[in-house]
Amino acid sequence: MRALTYYNGGMDWHARYIQQAGWTAQLRAFLFNQANLPAARRILEIGCGTGAVLNDFGSRSGLHGLDIDLAALGQAGLHVPSVMLTCADAVSLPYAQSVFDAVYCHYTLLWLEHPFNALLEMRRVTRPGGSLLALAEPDYGGRVDYPDKLAELGHWQADSLKMQGADPQIGRKLAAIFSHAGLKNVQIGVIGAQWQSSLSARNLDLEWKTLSSDLAGHVATDQLEGMRNLDEIAWAQGERVLYVPTFYAWGIV
Repeated sequence: MRALTYYNGGMDWHARYIQQAGWTAQLRAFLFNQANLPAARRILEIGCGTGAVLNDFGSRSGLHGLDIDLAALGQAGLHVPSVMLTCADAVSLPYAQSVFDAVYCHYTLLWLEHPFNALLEMRRVTRPGGSLLALAEPDYGGRVDYPDKLAELGHWQADSLKMQGADPQIGRKLAAIFSHAGLKNVQIGVIGAQWQSSLSARNLDLEWKTLSSDLAGHVATDQLEGMRNLDEIAWAQGERVLYVPTFYAWGIV
């Protein structure tokens, strides 16, 4: 639930969320089936943004999306018009107890000041036997960059996330958060890492627009431009490695 101006500095956040959704598409398909979400009557996404993941469910009824960002919700209303959208804070959900069959989030807990409290709220609004899923929470403490000259990028981004109030190491904490929240049959894992030796110009541009947004005011423009040049050369030569361990968790209420 990243609070943002929808087109912040030229950044198309819906395109970015679609890109992130692509990274976790196979995992979501597996977990949603395992948790029997296709048969669920009422599903809630916390931090739904512009609706990139809600779009998995098509136009079926019983879908709800919540976000704190009105601008993002306005876009979600265009992309997934059949979804019931609510603007609210994850730590104070405006729903009665036990009303959803499943509640999930995607790249959300890292942005919350109190992720444990948010998970307690998610548990409260989920029926007994229902599922809670955190589909993607990164851990920049385990980031791998190669060539080595690009390692500074990871340090810059982790520091910037901290300055924005995010927790760049939330991934490794998921097991503790889910277990302490009293969920049953908790399963924790790390999304597998596979990538091509090259990156499309569009995806590379999205990566750098995100970096520029995160690092604005924290890193000098000439330093960013120099690092971007090194990054583009590494991708062009087929030697670039960029891996951020991304954790998921699934538990039963």
